[in-house]
Amino acid sequence: MKYCRFQLDGQAQYGLVESVAGRDAIVRILLTPPEDADGDVEGLRTRGITAIPLEEAVLLPPVRPSKIVCIGRNYREHAAELGHDVPTEPLIFLKATSALLPPRGIVRRPKISARVDYEGELGIVIGKTCYQPPADSDIRQYILGYTCVNDVTARDLQNKDGQWSRAKGFDTFCPVGPVVTDEIDPWAGIGVETRVNGEVKQQGNTRDLIFTLDTVIRHIAQAMTLYPGDLIPSGTPSGVGPVVAGDRIDVSVEGIGTLTNTVADE
Repeated sequence: MKYCRFQLDGQAQYGLVESVAGRDAIVRILLTPPEDADGDVEGLRTRGITAIPLEEAVLLPPVRPSKIVCIGRNYREHAAELGHDVPTEPLIFLKATSALLPPRGIVRRPKISARVDYEGELGIVIGKTCYQPPADSDIRQYILGYTCVNDVTARDLQNKDGQWSRAKGFDTFCPVGPVVTDEIDPWAGIGVETRVNGEVKQQGNTRDLIFTLDTVIRHIAQAMTLYPGDLIPSGTPSGVGPVVAGDRIDVSVEGIGTLTNTVADE
């Protein structure tokens, strides 16, 4: 299933997304939020609407997480480009939920930062409550789907602070979307690409993750309960770099689509 969250007649709605005449379109309203389905998204009730092409819809972030738990340095080449050691276990940090930004939203460069970077990533959306899962359990049962994420970072403040909460947590620093889908298999290898003003800056594949998604989820869930709707950006490939006002950032994940945002100075 593939779905989005969008504005319809002034109300936020979840919409079922299907291909219509070769283009993604919202074809039905989901009457229950997918994160409330306890993993049974196929049983959700829906209501038909006149199809709305996805590119014409007023999209919202397709997630409403209680927390955003990010994974740092999960590609070897990215750790190397920042001059950091490769972690021996998943490196986790939190990103403020107030940083969420919809597709086509504007990333604001804070006045107090001299360098703001893009970081394109595959995002995991949790579908069932997960805390210290049994060692023999299939972690995929806890996953609702996957989406595109841009883990925007004030790089100078990250280096200055030594911890990442401020640098990663500014408002607008977590663009997400355009859809959530369970129709891909990151374990088999999914391409992740970032373009700035049409120029390819990042090209990675989930086959190259240092820590697989099941390892990541197990590691997080040893410390904190993951609730339905929680978002886990899984790490960014090498090629991160700065953006300035007027830039357009496109984060594409194979089988999901493209998350597009522009940049403006605060």
